Amino acid sequence: MKASELDNKFDDNQEDVLDYFDTSKIKMINEEPKRVNIDFPSWMILSIDREAQHIGVSRQAIIKMWLADKLKDLNRPFTVSMSD
Repeated sequence: MKASELDNKFDDNQEDVLDYFDTSKIKMINEEPKRVNIDFPSWMILSIDREAQHIGVSRQAIIKMWLADKLKDLNRPFTVSMSD
């Protein structure tokens, strides 16, 4: 299929054009996990574990949720540093 034909199908909403692509290897940019080690005082771990158990998730999951919420609240533009 020519690109112009695919463009027309997309523009005209004739059908799902994703059927024409191999989506099995799609990767989100900056979504690969990176390991980070953080030392917390015992009282924080106890509080985190208590809240995680309360909502039924793991310690790691609740920390990720809280960090994601805070970063969304900051609403600052994301920039990538090539030195990482």
